[in-house]
Amino acid sequence: MGQEIATSHFTPQDLACFEAALRCEMELLTQWFQKGSLAPGPKTAGCELECWLVDPSFRPLPSNEEFLARVADPLVGPELARFNVELNTSPLALTGSVLRRMAQELTQTWQHCTQTAQAMDADLMMIGILPTVRQEELSVANMSAMTRYRALNEQVFRLRQERPLRIDIRGREQLACLHHDIMIEAAATSFQVHLQVGPEEAVRYYNAAQILSAPMVALSANSPYLFGKDLWDETRIPLFEQAVAGGDPEPGLNRVTFGSGYITHSLLACFQENSDRYPILLPIPQADRTEAMAHVRLHNGTIWRWNRPLVGFNTDGTPHLRIEHRVIPAGPTIADMVANAAFFYGLVHTLATQPIPPEQLLSFGAARDNFYRACQTGLATRLTWFGDIQVPVQGLITETLLPLAHRGLAQLAIDPEDRAYYLGIIEERVQKLCNGATW
Repeated sequence: MGQEIATSHFTPQDLACFEAALRCEMELLTQWFQKGSLAPGPKTAGCELECWLVDPSFRPLPSNEEFLARVADPLVGPELARFNVELNTSPLALTGSVLRRMAQELTQTWQHCTQTAQAMDADLMMIGILPTVRQEELSVANMSAMTRYRALNEQVFRLRQERPLRIDIRGREQLACLHHDIMIEAAATSFQVHLQVGPEEAVRYYNAAQILSAPMVALSANSPYLFGKDLWDETRIPLFEQAVAGGDPEPGLNRVTFGSGYITHSLLACFQENSDRYPILLPIPQADRTEAMAHVRLHNGTIWRWNRPLVGFNTDGTPHLRIEHRVIPAGPTIADMVANAAFFYGLVHTLATQPIPPEQLLSFGAARDNFYRACQTGLATRLTWFGDIQVPVQGLITETLLPLAHRGLAQLAIDPEDRAYYLGIIEERVQKLCNGATW
């Protein structure tokens, strides 16, 4: 969804043209998987940080157009709401000083952005949900001035036959309300971790990322409040799932989803499922050659799996696969977010390369249930783990997962000092049962 489009109004011919182009690209993508045309490596890391532009009273400030013009940085771009922006890091080989370099680049961009905001009598905040945001501020009037967002809003409500979105989140308190546009999604901001892997190993890494989603969200939860209600530790998850519910005919076929099962043979299955089962939201025929995968990428961008496979391209034009791990909220600090990334990278590598695939030790249903329980209660959660044992997530992380994360980062030849520093942040945070939602 990062690419801009030309119009928000579509005809049946637009849909037919898009479907035909999507089929051609899917045929080519299938050939790439079968013939080994996708880049085999090296493993590459990157991240995206969504954050809030706020006024001196810490209220959302809908001025990202002026802000972005002043920042003038290709690594900083708009988000759905005029009070949200996104900061990106450059792709980095997942080895050596990658964690330090990621932190340095993100810090440099953040400092430039905060200085720019302060010159506007504003500031930036990183948090999963800004507690001061009001429902009336999440309106089309505050939508970023990009056609793709207006088109997405129109198409979601076309599928819903113009029925309002129903938000119903039951946690420590209950929030129940109706909303008449997708802008309620803008209340949820995240820190998205990217991992480029070769196609031969992608299935193992993807399934490992699914399994790790529960402990990852437990240790990083930073979204307990919405509209004055104390809800889940990571309220961002159910909010986003309900914010773009498209009224799809199949029960459980949500566009924001944990998925329908582990992958067994190839990540192509995810792209095929997207093509076969999800209605096209933005049928804009693209002028690019089939090899650019423009239609696949645009359609894929309207289906928000919590672990989402992506097709991208190296600087030399070689196509590659990435896994986008989307469960981590923004904030509360850059050190915390890089620590979350370090824990994920080390742990996903260890689980993906261990002799017995972890998906053989934990059912998909248990992994999914773990995820939603961890979103509700964070570091107080009990999880089902390998062997169907019930364990407190605190003990699981400190006694089992942290050693595995250290091992994985060592195998990736991550700098030992960086490894100790960032995983030390995780260890101390979990020992104190402290994250952004509980402190």
